[in-house]
Amino acid sequence: MSKIHVTTTVNGDEVEFLCEPDETLLDVLRDELHLTGSKEGCASGDCGACSVMVNDRLVCSCLVLGAEADGAKVETIEGMADGENLHPLQKKFLEHAALQCGVCTPGFLVAAKALLEKNPDPTETEARYWLAGNLCRCTGYDKIIRAVLDTAAEMRGN
Repeated sequence: MSKIHVTTTVNGDEVEFLCEPDETLLDVLRDELHLTGSKEGCASGDCGACSVMVNDRLVCSCLVLGAEADGAKVETIEGMADGENLHPLQKKFLEHAALQCGVCTPGFLVAAKALLEKNPDPTETEARYWLAGNLCRCTGYDKIIRAVLDTAAEMRGN
């Protein structure tokens, strides 16, 4: 098979890469673009560890082909902070100890950011429902949900 040339925007930067027709976006991000924040937890879209935004839509990058990113806008965990300044969600995850091993954390953060952009005042039930596609095997979910709801309140100015 011949490789496919892809031009896309990742975290605001235009990038080009070559990929195999069957290569996942997750593999491209990690192996070609060296953005290793997104993790492979299951390779079947069940855990959410590889969550990224593609054209403002939350997706599991293990289920998207790298070639499908051609012309798209991709946002990963690496684009969440502003240089050394952490995103409010990242700060609250640290403050609430909402992480342990860290495998699920990038996916949770990307998904939580997508939630707060869509709904800046989610209820606990809405936050739990939105994040149901992300699995954590270490912390349980209460600290994660508290961090998301606390961030939402802070970002609203409460």
